[in-house]
Amino acid sequence: MIKLIKSTFYNEKLTKDKLCKFIQKTEQLSVGKYCSNFEKDFSKWQGRKYGVMFNSGSSANLALIQVLINLGKIKSGDTVGFSAITWATNVMPLINLHLRPVPIDIELETLNISSKSLEQAHKKHSFKLLFITNLLGFCHDLEEIKKFCRKNDIILIEDNCESLGSEHKGEKLGNFGLASTFSFYVGHHLSTIEGGMVCTNDKEIDTMLRIVRSHGWDRHLISSEQSKLRKKYKVDEFYGKYTFYDIGYNFRPTEIQGFLGTDQLKYLNTMVNKREKNYKQLQKIYSNSDFIKMTTIGMSKVSNFAFPLICKTKNLRDKYMELAKKAEIEIRPVISGNINNQPFFKKYVSGKFYLPNADRIHNNGFYFGNNPDMTKEEIKFLIKTFS
Repeated sequence: MIKLIKSTFYNEKLTKDKLCKFIQKTEQLSVGKYCSNFEKDFSKWQGRKYGVMFNSGSSANLALIQVLINLGKIKSGDTVGFSAITWATNVMPLINLHLRPVPIDIELETLNISSKSLEQAHKKHSFKLLFITNLLGFCHDLEEIKKFCRKNDIILIEDNCESLGSEHKGEKLGNFGLASTFSFYVGHHLSTIEGGMVCTNDKEIDTMLRIVRSHGWDRHLISSEQSKLRKKYKVDEFYGKYTFYDIGYNFRPTEIQGFLGTDQLKYLNTMVNKREKNYKQLQKIYSNSDFIKMTTIGMSKVSNFAFPLICKTKNLRDKYMELAKKAEIEIRPVISGNINNQPFFKKYVSGKFYLPNADRIHNNGFYFGNNPDMTKEEIKFLIKTFS
């Protein structure tokens, strides 16, 4: 069988050996210096000033939205636009925190929203915040989206969980908005088994992220920031240990995750390059006219998470899904499909949304895996099977 993922880590045996030795010798497994080192190293690799690690990418999403509320950048009732094809835990924080979520339709050839689709949706709904998803390693015209948001006073944040290492015109995805979220789930580009990160260039957001991550207290702030808070609220050192300054959660990662992140980061450029190399070969499948051909115009690097096949009809999709089953190729829906069709969204969000392209992806699409451990023989087999 050709699986979606083939290993827990890159260079798995060596990584597991190092992990066992680390657990045996380390004195602290709760969040500490290894998480801090990974935050610094990862944000440097990404090209951002600050990074805050979380126990999952989903926690990172919720924490970032909570931070924007805590800082008064958005408030209850504000309208938030988001990509109609995304992960459920991008949308759930919007519902939980009493915002008004509005899905924006995507473009078939990129699976992502465009400045055109954003402009059309904004005319009707007037967004305060845009939470864009860079899906499967792809994007559309991100620089135009950024310009539109700036012109219309829309805060732009990015979910970059599936596009680690992808670039648009030389700029890494995840660097176009005020802040961006990342996932280090075992199936993603870089694995800490579970884990996530928020990256930003905004110091105020970085500080509030650390407060939100740890119960709302100041435990993981630098001493100057702690002193500033305690002076403002007239808190002494004794009560400062259990003083809670704003809404927060317990989203802290462990030193195990921090160790793994630091270790796997050494291989990240190699993993990204292998994903791109695989994608370039697998593109031969798009010569089959039964599929909609993806476009990567404007992208200078495609760190493809999984390879999408969007069939031109539902009957064709059924045909190729059956073919994949017989060939023992593991496949999945294209993430959530149309989020408007998800039970939780129907339950909590009222209103009708016209999302024809998201519907076509939902009804006619699926993907198979692309990972850095794929062999030449597996790639040739995939091309032969679907071409």
